[in-house]
Amino acid sequence: MRGIIGVYVFFRCCECDEQTRVLRQCRLLFHTVEGKKLAHSVYVTAIEANAGIQKTALEYIAYLKNHGHRVGVFFAHPDGDIAARNDAIELAHAAGQSADLSAAWGISYQEIIDNEEVAFRTAIERFNAFAADYDTVVILGSTDHDPILASTVALDSHFASNFGANVVGVLSGTDRSAADIQMRIAAASRTFNSMHAPLVLAVVTGADSTYMDSHPSQIDTTAVFATGHDVDFATMSVEAYSRLESATEGSGVVTPAAFTSLLMERARAAHKRIVMPESDDERVLQAAHKVLRDGIADVILLGDKSTILARAQRLGLDLASATFASPLDAELIHKYATEFARLRAKKGVTYDQAVEQLTTDVSYFATMMVQMGDADGMVSGAVHTTANTIRPALQIIKTKPGTKLVSSVFLILLADKVWVFGDCAVNVNPTPSQVAEIAVSSAQTATQFGIDPRVAILSYSTGTSGVGPDVDAALEATQIAQQIAPDIPLEGPIQFDAAVSEDVARVKAPHSTVAGKATVFTFPSLSAGNIGYKAVQRAASAIAVGPILQGLNKPVNDLSRGALVDDIVNTVAITAIQAA
Repeated sequence: MRGIIGVYVFFRCCECDEQTRVLRQCRLLFHTVEGKKLAHSVYVTAIEANAGIQKTALEYIAYLKNHGHRVGVFFAHPDGDIAARNDAIELAHAAGQSADLSAAWGISYQEIIDNEEVAFRTAIERFNAFAADYDTVVILGSTDHDPILASTVALDSHFASNFGANVVGVLSGTDRSAADIQMRIAAASRTFNSMHAPLVLAVVTGADSTYMDSHPSQIDTTAVFATGHDVDFATMSVEAYSRLESATEGSGVVTPAAFTSLLMERARAAHKRIVMPESDDERVLQAAHKVLRDGIADVILLGDKSTILARAQRLGLDLASATFASPLDAELIHKYATEFARLRAKKGVTYDQAVEQLTTDVSYFATMMVQMGDADGMVSGAVHTTANTIRPALQIIKTKPGTKLVSSVFLILLADKVWVFGDCAVNVNPTPSQVAEIAVSSAQTATQFGIDPRVAILSYSTGTSGVGPDVDAALEATQIAQQIAPDIPLEGPIQFDAAVSEDVARVKAPHSTVAGKATVFTFPSLSAGNIGYKAVQRAASAIAVGPILQGLNKPVNDLSRGALVDDIVNTVAITAIQAA
């Protein structure tokens, strides 16, 4: 059966107490926030009522503890107060975790009904905070006393995918044939896998061995059979043992909610000050309210403090903890104009001209705040054009040492992964050397945001399958990029399908380490990049975060003038991370 490597089958037999299990490889995703490891663990759930999940979870916890794991138990969507549930208390006690279960659960059904998007973001944040204290977390989904419907399995799939966890599904084999068991596993597997929550282990409890003996071919061929009544991981085969060991590696799935949660967590840990110069825009004030409320960053707003606070009050926003700076503050103007004139002296800029520039253009004033260390980064562009945002940064902050080019990327948040697209907003027709620099900068940005960079320099040809000046340019860019950063996995020229599809890659680029699994995509022109990211955004219902500017000495990021409030919040978080 596709999607299931292993099935544990626990037989109920009057003649024998031994048991056999088979466990498929599953992976546990780890990331770090300021050096603190957060574990996204295994999601254990009943896929039908009265399946025997309690014994399975208890045995799994005991196995992990016996192999040196600090184990925590987290309840994804408990039905009622878990502090009053004996099954929850028993599991927590078995793990050796605190009897206080107030932090050991995600969200309630009512929270999901009220606002599903907010509810799952809350669940992820609660889980991350809980998981930080453990090596491995056994996440409990639906339990034996929960009503198990098709919608319940879908709900558990959603939870598991957002936690980046593989699924261990538990069902009963009592009075069922091998064919019936396999059918039920297959049906559950289709639901879980379709929602990017791999069902990697099926635990079949209480099965009658006579059915298995008569229909062995109808159970997954990698299953190892034994008999017994209770779930017990202690007597597993060498093969099953190795699979169980790999169960702490996670699914590798990164959902938009999970990635956004990680951004916010890292931004909070950075404790940076971000200046937002466009305080006349209502969206900026709403975003500032959210940033401050959620502790994502400290916000500096430009303008008259009393005017901004009065408007915020009318909008029902709390900006009391923001910092305010006036572009008409004589002391700041003098400080910034003196430095600006010095930086631009070779261009003939005088002190008086610097004063005029700073008092008439908030983008210049905010950029000088960053340059002078009064702010750690800037987010602008809700009102101003990209040129208005980037030009002061190029003139004042300038590029990093060894970097000649400022470019941009979008983070493309797909249902189960994150891609990086560059350059889609700044450089119109980059030369091969510029494409190479964009590729390397984009790989570095990917690394900064926890994405393993595998870079594809895109063209209409894969390798030498096509000819023409554009293919030659992509090949030259690839060669230059490999010289600049020989340690970055990089392929080019390569077509998009060969870059993302392993099936196509086996045909078009069988020896490539990037083809079929690229994560960073470098487009040959702004036109191609802009078309590409918008096509994926719309066709795949992806979230496009950006543009994120790269190559500057200090972080400045541009917004689309059509940016939504959440877009601005995300960009503030990204800028804070870049400043860390």
